[in-house]
Amino acid sequence: MPAFFPWWVAVTHFLNLFFLLLLARSGLEVLSAFPKLYWYDDCPPGREWARFSKKMYGKDSRKPWSSLDEEEAWNPVVALPGKKNIGLGRHWHFMSVQFWILTGVVYLVMVFATGYWHYLIPTHWSIIPDSIKSIGTYLHFQIPPKIPGEPFEPAQKLAYFVIIFLLAPFQILTGAAMSPSVLARFPWYGKLFHGKQGARSLHFLGLVAFAVFTVIHVSMVLVHDVPREAASIVLANPEANGTTAIIIGCAGLFLILVLHVIITWFSLRYRRRTQRLLGIMVNPFERAISKSFLSRQRFRSRDISPYFRVNGYPPTSTEYEHLAQDGFNGYSLPIGGLVRHPVSLSLEQLRGVGDHSQITKHNCIQGWTAVAQWGGVPLASIIDLVEPLESAKHVVFYAFDDKGLTEGEGRYGFFYGTIPVHLARNPQSILALEMNGEPLPIEHGAPVRVRLETQLGFKMVKWVCAIEFVEDYKDIGQGQGGWREDQQFYANAAGI
Repeated sequence: MPAFFPWWVAVTHFLNLFFLLLLARSGLEVLSAFPKLYWYDDCPPGREWARFSKKMYGKDSRKPWSSLDEEEAWNPVVALPGKKNIGLGRHWHFMSVQFWILTGVVYLVMVFATGYWHYLIPTHWSIIPDSIKSIGTYLHFQIPPKIPGEPFEPAQKLAYFVIIFLLAPFQILTGAAMSPSVLARFPWYGKLFHGKQGARSLHFLGLVAFAVFTVIHVSMVLVHDVPREAASIVLANPEANGTTAIIIGCAGLFLILVLHVIITWFSLRYRRRTQRLLGIMVNPFERAISKSFLSRQRFRSRDISPYFRVNGYPPTSTEYEHLAQDGFNGYSLPIGGLVRHPVSLSLEQLRGVGDHSQITKHNCIQGWTAVAQWGGVPLASIIDLVEPLESAKHVVFYAFDDKGLTEGEGRYGFFYGTIPVHLARNPQSILALEMNGEPLPIEHGAPVRVRLETQLGFKMVKWVCAIEFVEDYKDIGQGQGGWREDQQFYANAAGI
C-alpha cells in the first residue's frame, strides 16, 4: 500500500486551496453582474429562485430600466476584484480554472500512479451505511475508528470521493454549459442541465458545496488531534513535530491571504495591465472556440421568451431621435474601409442584399438569457457585396450610442465593436432588422443591430450607424477591439 500522506498530497492541497479561492471570489464577481438565479432560460423578472440584491425590477415597471441597473458593486473582500469589474473578474476566473484543472490532473495522475486511489475510491456499497455510523459517532462527540489499513474513517473517504471525483468534474461540466459557443454548437449539451440558467444555478450550488465541505473539513481537523493532523497535511509526515507543522501551515495560509490582497489591489489599481497580462493566458482559448464553433441553434416559435431584457439605453443624439421619429426612412448605412466596393445602403436596399431568419438564444455577459426570432441580412452577403481586400482582417461596427450620455459612470465615447472577418462569415451572423416578426424595436437596437450567436451579447452592437473593414483595431478607440474592452476591460473574444 502507498504512504498515507505522500508529499504531493501536501503540495496539491495548498495549490488547490489557492486556486479554489481565486475561482470562488472571481465567480462571485461574475455573479454580482446579475445577482439572480433561475431554473429557466427565459429569466422572467421576479421569478428567480434566488436573489442577492435588494433591487427589484418588473417587466411592467413604469420607469424604463436596463439589465445594467441590476448589477451590484460587491466589496473586494468578497469578490475579485469587486466594484463592478465583471471583465476582470471573468479574466481571473478563466485563468484560475486552467491552473486548477492542471493541479487536479497532476493530482489524479499521482493518485493512480502510486495506488493512492485505494484510500479515496470506495470499492463496496457498505461505505454508505458505515459513513452514516461515523457521522452518528461524531454527533455523539466521539471520534469514529478509521478503516483498517487506511488513513480515513468511512465518512471521510466517501466525502473525499464525492469532492474529487464527482463535484470537481461537475463544476467543470456546468461551467462549460454556460459558454455561448458551446451551447450554440452543441444545443443538446445545455439541455443536460436544464439550459444555461440551470447550469448557472447548479454551478453556484457546487460552489456552496465546496464551501460547506471546507468548513466541515477544517472543523474535523480541529476535532481530531490538531498537531498530528497538521503534520500530515503540511509536512506529509504524521510523526513530524506538530508545532512546527502548525506554524508552517499558518504561514502558508497567511501567504495565500497576502497574495489575494496583492492580486485584488493590483487588479483595481492597474486594470489595463491586469487585462493584458491575464489575456495572454485567457484570450487564445476564447479565440480558438470562437473560431472553431459554428452555431447550430434551431429553436421553435413556442420557445420565444415572453420577456426579453433590454441592455443599455437608446442613443440620445438629435440625429438619432430625428431618424427614429421618421421611422428611419432617412437612414443610410455606409460600409467601407478595406473593400473593393464601398457602399451606402438604405434599409430597403439592405433588405435586398439578403434575407435570413433564425430563432436563437441570447447570452448576455451578465448571465441572463432569452430566446427571440431575428430577421435580417447575413453578414456573409454583405461581405460578398463589398468584397474586402485580403488585408482586411476585422470588421468594425460603429453605433449612434454615446456612452458618456447613456451610461456614464466615468466612461465616455461612442460605442463600437470589432469581430474577425471569419466570424462575420458564420451562417448565423447577421445584421438584424426585425425581432419576433416585427421591425426591430428601438430598445433592442433599431434600425440595425448585429447578431453573432456564438458570442456574448456585448459583441452584438446595437444602433449600428457604420461598418468598416480594417486590418487591425489597435488605432480605434483605446485599441482593445471594442468599447466594453476599452472601458470595462472585457476580453475581445467572447465565446465563453
